[in-house]
Amino acid sequence: MKHFLDLASVSTAELEHLLKLAVHLKLELQSGGNRPVLQNKILGMVFQKPSLRTRVSFEVGMKQLGGDAIMLGPQEIGLGKRESIADVARVLSGYVNGIMARVFEHQHVTELAKYASVPVINGLSDDTHPCQAMADVLTIYERFGRLNGLKIAYIGDGNNVATSLLYAATHFGLDFAIATPEGYELPARVREKGAALAARSGVDVEWSTHAEQAVRGAHVVYTDTWVSMGQEEETAERRETFAPYQVNKDLMAQADPDAIILHCLPAHRGDEITDEVADGPQSMIFQQAENRLHAQKAILVKLLS
Repeated sequence: MKHFLDLASVSTAELEHLLKLAVHLKLELQSGGNRPVLQNKILGMVFQKPSLRTRVSFEVGMKQLGGDAIMLGPQEIGLGKRESIADVARVLSGYVNGIMARVFEHQHVTELAKYASVPVINGLSDDTHPCQAMADVLTIYERFGRLNGLKIAYIGDGNNVATSLLYAATHFGLDFAIATPEGYELPARVREKGAALAARSGVDVEWSTHAEQAVRGAHVVYTDTWVSMGQEEETAERRETFAPYQVNKDLMAQADPDAIILHCLPAHRGDEITDEVADGPQSMIFQQAENRLHAQKAILVKLLS
């Protein structure tokens, strides 16, 4: 594994190794601190989008592993505008030991990987969010002690988070159900790839437009914002369309009694999720947010050490 761009292009064995490594690194940190296995290593962090979890978790992760990180915002680098992506990749490769990019167009992160001579990590693109999915899997594993035989129900927009969650489910043996309004489904190419991965691993994948159907018997109920960055002009329309897909107490009653709630954050409380659910006993959204740190440290160790 040279880069970490998309879960569909990583083997199941590699992802299983990353999960075990994340568990180990979290326990090691809690037992007194991580060994400085990335001492003298520098991560260059390229941001086109604002960030809380991605920025802090990668920077803290590098420092806990003995390395450091440099934040490069849109004002420093205009990918493909002020300077070509190929040139940015080549220049950064002479300064840092790895590049993490949080971008709009997925092509930007794949082009960075094409021309960089150091590992490139997709911190988020409009197509996929693989680092988030690894934190999600870690959270589910910690709660249930297993992954095989569990069911995830994703409710809401067929976006980058849903895409990576689908791919993660097929790798780790979780059944996956998704409920989206008509017109907001996962792209056809993602559905085809997900179906192919599911057929190989033997998990069930269910596509629906009914939230109650998707969550029936689910062990994990997952939602995300209805309006992602760049979609602000659609806010009023999306709120009306997605209203039946709110994760609330009534919807959770359809899931398994021991089901947990996940949300990748930031949450728009009162829209896709209610306070009662987000702050309730079934919610693990803040443990999930913390696990971004531990899952990403596994990726950093794998690629940079």
